[in-house]
Amino acid sequence: MKAVKYYSYDDIRLENRYIPTITDDELLVKVHGCGLCGSDILKIVQQAPPPVILGHELTGTIVKRGRAVANFAVGQRVVVAHHVPCGHCHYCRHGNSSMCASFKASNIDPCGLAEYIRVPPEHVQQTTLPLPETLTDEEGSFVEPLACCVRAVKRTSLLPGDTVVILGLGSIGLLMLQAFKALGTGQSIPCGRSIRVYGIDLLPERLELARKLGADDAFLAPEDEQGLRPLLAPYTEGRGADAVIITVAGERPFLQAIAGVCKGGTIHIFAAHSAIVPVNLEHIYQQELGITSTYSSSPEELRIALDLLNSRAVRVVGLISHHLPLEQFAEGVTLMRQRAALKVYFQIAGES
Repeated sequence: MKAVKYYSYDDIRLENRYIPTITDDELLVKVHGCGLCGSDILKIVQQAPPPVILGHELTGTIVKRGRAVANFAVGQRVVVAHHVPCGHCHYCRHGNSSMCASFKASNIDPCGLAEYIRVPPEHVQQTTLPLPETLTDEEGSFVEPLACCVRAVKRTSLLPGDTVVILGLGSIGLLMLQAFKALGTGQSIPCGRSIRVYGIDLLPERLELARKLGADDAFLAPEDEQGLRPLLAPYTEGRGADAVIITVAGERPFLQAIAGVCKGGTIHIFAAHSAIVPVNLEHIYQQELGITSTYSSSPEELRIALDLLNSRAVRVVGLISHHLPLEQFAEGVTLMRQRAALKVYFQIAGES
């Protein structure tokens, strides 16, 4: 079978390797397709040392089932996520499952960018979900990234009528705005719909897409660090946003968030940041600002994400801008890095 293997940031190869063998507690899944995640690109850009496993936004069909696996069938389409928490450590008990040592150590074999994957026992039990017939393979590939957005929504304290600003309208930003519209305060979908959500981006075409997907409005990103506050003033009675969600990395978005959030508001860091950002701690103290972050998702949030997609409370049709074969992996990375692609999806097998 073919699989992408990472040797170094400038040496990533598509290689032939043996199809994995499975134990009695595992599954063998033929992968239909896999989305390219910003975290995959970040590992490459930051020149992460091997081993690095690339690709985790995947769907596929079960082609072999271990004898001890009773709740799945050969021929069944599934979504498989890559990390599994232990469920009982200090971090899991405090709701921080993505900080769990087992979570960080777990993964699929060999990677999502492969023709076949071995699904380990803990993944079979917790992060393998049947893909409903109502969802295509492409739609199913958004379960994992949407689950990460669901986690961010749950970590953001809001009341009906509050205002949320999404900085960055890539595929994650567009999922995020819909997650806030669907879940809002985290209590129920009807309550969530009373949350006002605004989007900010550098590309006009993404602003229009955000409006189509439910944003109350979307605006071109201001050029200066203080520009978010006057932009939001007419929509927030001059207060600023109750929450600003940063889905793009860099110093300017963070400083704009500081300027654009209201007193007592929350800044949520969703994108990984490598920049060192100068912060006025006195301002944060005097304004009682909260700074939160989320990384990845839990098994519970995967199930919520699947329900949101299946109910069409979150729509993803049109978010994939490029379909490529595995042989064009390097091209897909370049497209994403240059912001020439909204989302790259690697078609591996099957139909979407």
